[in-house]
Amino acid sequence: MSSHLSTPRRTAPTSVVIGALGSVQNAILPALAIAFSGIGGSGRFGVAIAVAAAAIVIGTGLAYLGWRRLTYVVGEADIRVESGIISRAARSVPYERIQDVSLAEPLLARVFGLVAVKFETGAGGSEDITLAYVTTAEGSRLRQLVRERRDEEAVAKAAALAALAAPAPSEQPAGQVLFQMSPQRLITFGLFEFSLAVFAVLLGLLQYADNFVDISLWDARVWERWLSEQSTWVARIGPAAQVVGAIAAVFVLVVIGFATGLLRTITRDWGFVLERTARGFRRRRGLFTRTDVVMPVHRVQALAITTGPLRYRFGWRSLSFVSLASDNESASHAVAPFAQIEEIAPIASAAGFYLPDEATGWQRSSIAYRTDKAIGAALLFVVVAGVLALFAPMGWFLIPLGAALVAAALSLYEWELRRRHAIDDSQIFAMHGLLAPQLQIATRLKLHSVEIAQGPLARLRGYATLHLGLGGGEMAIRGLPLARARELRAKILTTITATDFAHI
Repeated sequence: MSSHLSTPRRTAPTSVVIGALGSVQNAILPALAIAFSGIGGSGRFGVAIAVAAAAIVIGTGLAYLGWRRLTYVVGEADIRVESGIISRAARSVPYERIQDVSLAEPLLARVFGLVAVKFETGAGGSEDITLAYVTTAEGSRLRQLVRERRDEEAVAKAAALAALAAPAPSEQPAGQVLFQMSPQRLITFGLFEFSLAVFAVLLGLLQYADNFVDISLWDARVWERWLSEQSTWVARIGPAAQVVGAIAAVFVLVVIGFATGLLRTITRDWGFVLERTARGFRRRRGLFTRTDVVMPVHRVQALAITTGPLRYRFGWRSLSFVSLASDNESASHAVAPFAQIEEIAPIASAAGFYLPDEATGWQRSSIAYRTDKAIGAALLFVVVAGVLALFAPMGWFLIPLGAALVAAALSLYEWELRRRHAIDDSQIFAMHGLLAPQLQIATRLKLHSVEIAQGPLARLRGYATLHLGLGGGEMAIRGLPLARARELRAKILTTITATDFAHI
C-alpha cells in the first residue's frame, strides 16, 4: 500500500463551511422566537441578533474543532477513525465487515463538490462509519479501495451461494440498466403519493405560534369564539355560497395533497436509475440529496413487492430488496418504487429470485384463523352497537352493527383472495393485505431461523404463526394449521442443515 493511504487524513476543509451554514440555519428559529416575543422588551430585536450571532459563532467553532479533531486511516485490514472534541473516540472496522460504501450528496455538499462517505456494516446505527465530507474524488477512491480489499472473499462467497441457490441469477453485463424512471413516470408516481403530511408539520409549528401572535392558540375559548363568528358569517352568505365554499375547500385540500406527494416523490427519486454492475446492484437517485448505493447480489436476502389501494388497480407495484446493508436506517432497499410486474421480473431474476406463476401451489391459512380474525374485526363494533342499544335512541345501534358486518366481510375477503403462502424447492412465498396486498419472496437457503409461535387462542384453535428469520428482516406466515406449520419448518430446516455455511 502507498504510504499516503496509511497516514492519518482529514476530511475536506470546506466541510467546515457546510457546518457554519448549518449553524446559521439553526439560529434562525430561536432568533425569530425572541424577536416576536416579549423577551428583552423594546430591545428584543437586538437580543435576537446577539443570540443568533452567538449561535453562529459557537456552531462554526464547533464545526472547525470537529473537523480538526477527526482523522481517518485507510489501513491494511481496516478503516480507522478518531474523533471527538473533548473526549477522543477511536473506531476500527475491518474490511471483511464492510458490506459496501455508499455516497451521499446533500445539496450544500454538492455545491462545494463534496460527498458523505458511509461504510456500511449491515448492523446500522453506531456500527456504521460516516465521513462528512470529503471531495468527490476522495469518496470514489475510498469506495474503490474498500471494495478491492474485500472483493476476493466476497466474490468467492457469492459464487458459492449462487451455485447452491436455484435458480442462478441471470447473467447481466456490467453496467446494464435494469430500471429507471423518466420525468413522466416520476410525475405519475407522485400523483399516486397523495399526502397531507404538510398539515402535520404546520401543527408541529403551532407550538411556537404563541411567540409570534398576541393570542393563545391553545386556549379553547379562542377557538369557540372564532367558530361562533364563522358560523354566523356562513349562515349569512346563504346555502349556495356554502356549497361552493365547501367544494372549494375540498378542492384546495386535494390539490395540497397531490402537490405534497408530488414534491416529496420528485425530491427523493429524481433521476432514479438501477444498474446491474459487476459489483452488484447500483442505485442512484435524489434531486437535492443525491445518493449512490451499491447492493452486492449475495447480500439480497428477500424480495418485497408492495402496492397501494389505487395503484393496485392500475398494475403499479414497488419492489424492494431486503438486504443486510441498511438504507436510511432501513433494511429495505427500494429498487423499483413504481413499476409494472413485467419490469419487476427481470430485476428479481438478476437477484436470483423468480416470481410466482400459474403453477405456484398457493395455500390459505386455516379456517379457524379466518373465523377468529373475522370475529375480532367485528367485535369492537358489536360492543359499541350493544352500548348504543341500551343508552342511545332507537335505531342508532344499527350503524356500528352495519360496520361490524362490513369489517367481518372484509376480513373474509382478505382470507379468500390475499392471505396465501406457497413453498417449492428453493423459495417460499407469503402474501397478505386487503386493499394493498404485499408479496414477500425468500430463498430457503438464506433463512437463518424458523420458529413456530402460538398464543392462547391459537393453541386452543389449532393454528400458529411461522416466523422466518432473515438477515436484515423477518418474514411471518400467520394462521397456519399447526400440522402445516410443522411441515414447513421441517422443509426449511432440512435446507438449512444440509448447507455447509463454512464454505460459503
